[in-house]
Amino acid sequence: MFSGIIAACGRITAITPLQDGVRLSVDTADLDLSDVRIGDSIANNGVCLTVVDIDDRCARFDVSRETLNCTAGLDQQGSEVNLEKALRLADRLGGHLVTGHVDGVGEVIRFEPVGESHELVIRAPDALAGYIARKGSITVNGVSLTVNRVEHADFSINLIPHTVAVTNLKHLATGSRVNLEIDLIARYVERMLAWREETGT
Repeated sequence: MFSGIIAACGRITAITPLQDGVRLSVDTADLDLSDVRIGDSIANNGVCLTVVDIDDRCARFDVSRETLNCTAGLDQQGSEVNLEKALRLADRLGGHLVTGHVDGVGEVIRFEPVGESHELVIRAPDALAGYIARKGSITVNGVSLTVNRVEHADFSINLIPHTVAVTNLKHLATGSRVNLEIDLIARYVERMLAWREETGT
């Protein structure tokens, strides 16, 4: 489980092909690895990945072909990735509850300065659009954000200067693909309503 509060921006330094996927080598930059062990989880651009090897500032992760097919930003050597270690029970929940399981890939429609901030407009896949609500939470490339406006499948987010500065969202442009995770509560509410309709209870 994660909070969507990015701890560091790392960089993919190598991509090694495996039989069914790849092994990522990530320079974790300022991320504190002193308490990280093999088998621990670290979110990379919002994707929960398991550490399979670690030394100095480098962590390595095996990524299945299925994960690569369902996400964005993990298949480009040299690209920057948002990093967050898994939460501990005593940690502060500064963002919202994030599972690290990407629900779909969205497309950036607009990313431009508005005063001192930036407006980010994303088009969500139709299957996710119904879960996105004004003033609700959403995770974009692992970053916990609040939705300002929703129109059909498009939603708008205001990014403060700090968020732009400390995440890889600064590199977004029209047409960029981003990992989206809908709010965990919305997912369970939808399932409960569907179950009641199916069973009549």
